[in-house]
Amino acid sequence: MTDLKSALEAVLFAAGDPVPVGRLSLAFAVTPEEIESAAMALAEDCEREGRGIRLLRMEDRLQLCSSPDFASLITKTLEQRRPPMLSAAALETLAVIAYYQPVTRAVIEKMRGVDSSYTVSSLQEKGLIAPAGRLEAPGRPTLFATTDLFLRVMGVSELSELPPLPEVQGTEGVEQLRKSIARLQNNEEPQQTLFSEDAPAAEEQEEA
Repeated sequence: MTDLKSALEAVLFAAGDPVPVGRLSLAFAVTPEEIESAAMALAEDCEREGRGIRLLRMEDRLQLCSSPDFASLITKTLEQRRPPMLSAAALETLAVIAYYQPVTRAVIEKMRGVDSSYTVSSLQEKGLIAPAGRLEAPGRPTLFATTDLFLRVMGVSELSELPPLPEVQGTEGVEQLRKSIARLQNNEEPQQTLFSEDAPAAEEQEEA
Protein backbone atom coordinates (compact mmCIF):
# COMPACT_ATOMS: atom_id res chain seq x y z
CA MET A 1 0.00 0.00 0.00
CA THR A 2 2.86 2.39 0.80
CA ASP A 3 4.42 1.89 -2.62
CA LEU A 4 1.05 2.27 -4.34
CA LYS A 5 0.30 5.49 -2.44
CA SER A 6 3.68 6.94 -3.35
CA ALA A 7 3.27 5.99 -7.00
CA LEU A 8 -0.24 7.44 -7.08
CA GLU A 9 0.97 10.69 -5.53
CA ALA A 10 3.81 10.98 -8.06
CA VAL A 11 1.58 10.34 -11.08
CA LEU A 12 -1.17 12.72 -9.96
CA PHE A 13 1.38 15.42 -9.15
CA ALA A 14 2.97 15.06 -12.58
CA ALA A 15 -0.41 14.96 -14.35
CA GLY A 16 -1.79 18.13 -12.79
CA ASP A 17 -5.19 17.45 -14.35
CA PRO A 18 -7.77 14.92 -13.12
CA VAL A 19 -6.91 11.31 -14.04
CA PRO A 20 -9.59 8.58 -14.37
CA VAL A 21 -9.37 5.72 -11.86
CA GLY A 22 -9.67 3.24 -14.73
CA ARG A 23 -6.63 4.70 -16.46
CA LEU A 24 -4.61 4.55 -13.24
CA SER A 25 -5.70 0.95 -12.72
CA LEU A 26 -4.44 -0.06 -16.16
CA ALA A 27 -1.16 1.83 -15.80
CA PHE A 28 -0.43 0.39 -12.34
CA ALA A 29 -1.66 -3.10 -13.26
CA VAL A 30 -3.91 -3.23 -10.18
CA THR A 31 -7.67 -3.28 -9.69
CA PRO A 32 -9.75 -0.08 -9.50
CA GLU A 33 -10.58 -1.06 -5.91
CA GLU A 34 -6.88 -1.00 -5.02
CA ILE A 35 -6.53 2.44 -6.57
CA GLU A 36 -9.55 3.62 -4.57
CA SER A 37 -8.06 2.27 -1.32
CA ALA A 38 -4.68 3.87 -2.00
CA ALA A 39 -6.36 7.17 -2.88
CA MET A 40 -8.38 7.14 0.33
CA ALA A 41 -5.26 6.38 2.38
CA LEU A 42 -3.31 9.14 0.62
CA ALA A 43 -6.11 11.65 1.21
CA GLU A 44 -6.20 10.72 4.91
CA ASP A 45 -2.41 11.10 5.16
CA CYS A 46 -2.55 14.58 3.65
CA GLU A 47 -5.29 15.65 6.08
CA ARG A 48 -3.76 14.08 9.17
CA GLU A 49 -0.26 15.39 8.53
CA GLY A 50 -1.44 18.87 7.60
CA ARG A 51 0.39 18.71 4.29
CA GLY A 52 0.24 21.42 1.66
CA ILE A 53 -1.57 19.26 -0.88
CA ARG A 54 -4.95 17.54 -0.89
CA LEU A 55 -6.33 14.72 -3.01
CA LEU A 56 -9.64 15.46 -4.69
CA ARG A 57 -12.11 13.00 -6.15
CA MET A 58 -14.37 14.22 -8.96
CA GLU A 59 -16.77 11.49 -10.06
CA ASP A 60 -14.41 8.74 -11.31
CA ARG A 61 -11.31 10.96 -11.51
CA LEU A 62 -8.56 11.89 -9.03
CA GLN A 63 -6.47 15.05 -8.80
CA LEU A 64 -3.95 16.67 -6.45
CA CYS A 65 -4.39 20.31 -5.52
CA SER A 66 -3.05 22.77 -2.96
CA SER A 67 -4.61 22.86 0.49
CA PRO A 68 -7.21 25.62 0.95
CA ASP A 69 -5.50 26.39 4.29
CA PHE A 70 -2.68 28.05 2.34
CA ALA A 71 -4.84 29.86 -0.24
CA SER A 72 -3.97 33.36 1.01
CA LEU A 73 -0.24 32.59 1.11
CA ILE A 74 -0.34 31.12 -2.40
CA THR A 75 -2.21 34.18 -3.67
CA LYS A 76 0.30 36.53 -2.00
CA THR A 77 3.35 34.62 -3.21
CA LEU A 78 2.16 34.25 -6.79
CA GLU A 79 0.71 37.76 -6.82
CA GLN A 80 -2.69 36.50 -7.81
CA ARG A 81 -5.78 38.55 -7.02
CA ARG A 82 -8.52 36.50 -5.40
CA PRO A 83 -11.32 36.45 -7.99
CA PRO A 84 -14.81 37.51 -6.90
CA MET A 85 -17.79 35.21 -7.00
CA LEU A 86 -20.15 34.72 -9.91
CA SER A 87 -23.05 37.07 -10.43
CA ALA A 88 -26.49 36.02 -9.22
CA ALA A 89 -27.60 35.42 -12.83
CA ALA A 90 -24.61 33.17 -13.49
CA LEU A 91 -25.14 31.22 -10.27
CA GLU A 92 -28.80 30.70 -11.11
CA THR A 93 -27.95 29.44 -14.60
CA LEU A 94 -25.21 27.21 -13.22
CA ALA A 95 -27.63 25.71 -10.69
CA VAL A 96 -30.17 24.89 -13.42
CA ILE A 97 -27.48 23.12 -15.44
CA ALA A 98 -26.07 21.30 -12.41
CA TYR A 99 -29.43 19.87 -11.36
CA TYR A 100 -30.98 19.18 -14.76
CA GLN A 101 -27.96 18.26 -16.92
CA PRO A 102 -27.55 17.59 -19.71
CA VAL A 103 -29.80 20.48 -20.66
CA THR A 104 -30.25 22.80 -23.65
CA ARG A 105 -30.13 26.58 -23.51
CA ALA A 106 -33.82 26.69 -24.45
CA VAL A 107 -34.72 24.71 -21.32
CA ILE A 108 -32.52 26.96 -19.18
CA GLU A 109 -34.26 30.05 -20.54
CA LYS A 110 -37.69 28.50 -20.03
CA MET A 111 -36.91 27.81 -16.38
CA ARG A 112 -35.34 31.20 -15.74
CA GLY A 113 -37.76 33.22 -17.85
CA VAL A 114 -35.01 35.33 -19.44
CA ASP A 115 -32.48 35.11 -22.27
CA SER A 116 -29.41 33.26 -20.96
CA SER A 117 -27.16 33.14 -24.01
CA TYR A 118 -24.56 35.52 -22.54
CA THR A 119 -24.50 33.72 -19.19
CA VAL A 120 -24.16 30.27 -20.75
CA SER A 121 -21.27 31.48 -22.90
CA SER A 122 -19.61 33.08 -19.89
CA LEU A 123 -19.87 29.91 -17.81
CA GLN A 124 -18.47 27.91 -20.70
CA GLU A 125 -15.49 30.28 -21.03
CA LYS A 126 -14.77 29.87 -17.31
CA GLY A 127 -14.69 26.09 -17.71
CA LEU A 128 -17.60 25.46 -15.35
CA ILE A 129 -19.82 23.95 -18.06
CA ALA A 130 -19.11 22.30 -21.41
CA PRO A 131 -21.04 20.88 -24.38
CA ALA A 132 -22.25 17.35 -23.71
CA GLY A 133 -23.58 16.28 -27.08
CA ARG A 134 -26.68 17.31 -28.99
CA LEU A 135 -30.37 16.68 -28.40
CA GLU A 136 -32.05 14.41 -30.93
CA ALA A 137 -34.59 17.03 -31.94
CA PRO A 138 -35.09 19.48 -34.83
CA GLY A 139 -32.05 21.72 -35.07
CA ARG A 140 -30.06 19.35 -32.81
CA PRO A 141 -29.50 21.94 -30.03
CA THR A 142 -26.38 21.65 -27.88
CA LEU A 143 -26.68 20.01 -24.49
CA PHE A 144 -24.66 21.46 -21.60
CA ALA A 145 -23.31 19.78 -18.46
CA THR A 146 -21.02 20.75 -15.60
CA THR A 147 -17.28 19.98 -15.60
CA ASP A 148 -14.64 18.70 -13.19
CA LEU A 149 -13.87 22.31 -12.32
CA PHE A 150 -17.46 22.78 -11.18
CA LEU A 151 -17.14 19.84 -8.79
CA ARG A 152 -13.87 21.22 -7.49
CA VAL A 153 -15.08 24.74 -6.75
CA MET A 154 -18.24 23.37 -5.14
CA GLY A 155 -16.15 21.10 -2.93
CA VAL A 156 -17.95 17.88 -3.86
CA SER A 157 -16.76 14.61 -5.36
CA GLU A 158 -19.88 13.86 -7.38
CA LEU A 159 -23.15 15.50 -8.34
CA SER A 160 -25.15 13.40 -5.90
CA GLU A 161 -23.49 15.33 -3.05
CA LEU A 162 -25.12 18.62 -4.10
CA PRO A 163 -27.87 19.90 -1.78
CA PRO A 164 -31.34 18.65 -2.74
CA LEU A 165 -33.28 20.99 -4.99
CA PRO A 166 -37.05 21.57 -4.54
CA GLU A 167 -39.27 20.66 -7.46
CA VAL A 168 -39.28 23.50 -9.99
CA GLN A 169 -41.95 23.78 -12.65
CA GLY A 170 -41.39 26.25 -15.50
CA THR A 171 -40.63 29.75 -14.17
CA GLU A 172 -42.72 29.33 -11.01
CA GLY A 173 -39.90 28.01 -8.87
CA VAL A 174 -37.31 30.76 -9.36
CA GLU A 175 -37.38 31.78 -5.69
CA GLN A 176 -36.86 28.16 -4.61
CA LEU A 177 -34.00 27.94 -7.09
CA ARG A 178 -32.39 31.04 -5.62
CA LYS A 179 -32.58 29.52 -2.13
CA SER A 180 -30.89 26.38 -3.36
CA ILE A 181 -28.17 28.50 -4.96
CA ALA A 182 -27.59 30.15 -1.59
CA ARG A 183 -27.14 26.68 -0.09
CA LEU A 184 -24.63 25.90 -2.81
CA GLN A 185 -22.69 29.03 -1.90
CA ASN A 186 -22.56 27.98 1.75
CA ASN A 187 -21.06 24.63 0.75
CA GLU A 188 -18.28 26.04 -1.43
CA GLU A 189 -14.60 25.40 -0.72
CA PRO A 190 -12.60 28.08 1.10
CA GLN A 191 -10.25 28.26 -1.89
CA GLN A 192 -12.92 29.58 -4.21
CA THR A 193 -12.06 29.88 -7.89
CA LEU A 194 -15.31 31.19 -9.38
CA PHE A 195 -15.08 34.34 -11.43
CA SER A 196 -17.33 37.28 -12.06
CA GLU A 197 -17.44 39.94 -14.71
CA ASP A 198 -19.54 42.90 -15.68
CA ALA A 199 -22.38 41.71 -17.85
CA PRO A 200 -23.77 43.73 -20.76
CA ALA A 201 -26.92 45.77 -20.41
CA ALA A 202 -29.15 42.83 -21.32
CA GLU A 203 -27.75 40.82 -18.44
CA GLU A 204 -28.18 43.73 -16.02
CA GLN A 205 -31.85 43.88 -16.96
CA GLU A 206 -32.02 40.15 -16.39
CA GLU A 207 -30.71 40.64 -12.85
CA ALA A 208 -33.50 43.10 -12.12
